[in-house]
Amino acid sequence: MNIENTASQMRKGVLEFCVLSVIRKGEAYPSDIIEQMKAANFQLLEGTLYPLLTRLKNSGMVNYRWVESSSGPPRKYFSLTDKGLLFYQELENTWTEMVSAVNGVINSAPLSPPPEPADANAHDPFATPTPHTNTPDHEA
Repeated sequence: MNIENTASQMRKGVLEFCVLSVIRKGEAYPSDIIEQMKAANFQLLEGTLYPLLTRLKNSGMVNYRWVESSSGPPRKYFSLTDKGLLFYQELENTWTEMVSAVNGVINSAPLSPPPEPADANAHDPFATPTPHTNTPDHEA
């Protein structure tokens, strides 16, 4: 198994929640979102963020407004819609439940080993049967 693939899938699974979390704190410019994510050791590239913001906008979770910039073209600042805030709250509940469940599994007591069977071959369907000899209970 490749740990990078698994780690990447885990990050993708929480990316939308993290981005919505940043936007929930106030209007956010995409580079500000990236910086907040990097500050939390969550690497996020523009090529990943912009399609996500477009999907969130198209699904009615975020809005944006244009703000003129003195140093270049106008900038899009994103904010949560009411629908986006409700969705964020559902994601937050799901995250809290999942973290609790995962921690419960990780921190649970070790499993005890299964009991040894009386006959070592009793549960092995491929074992060669032990020959039994028929001995009388009483000699005549």
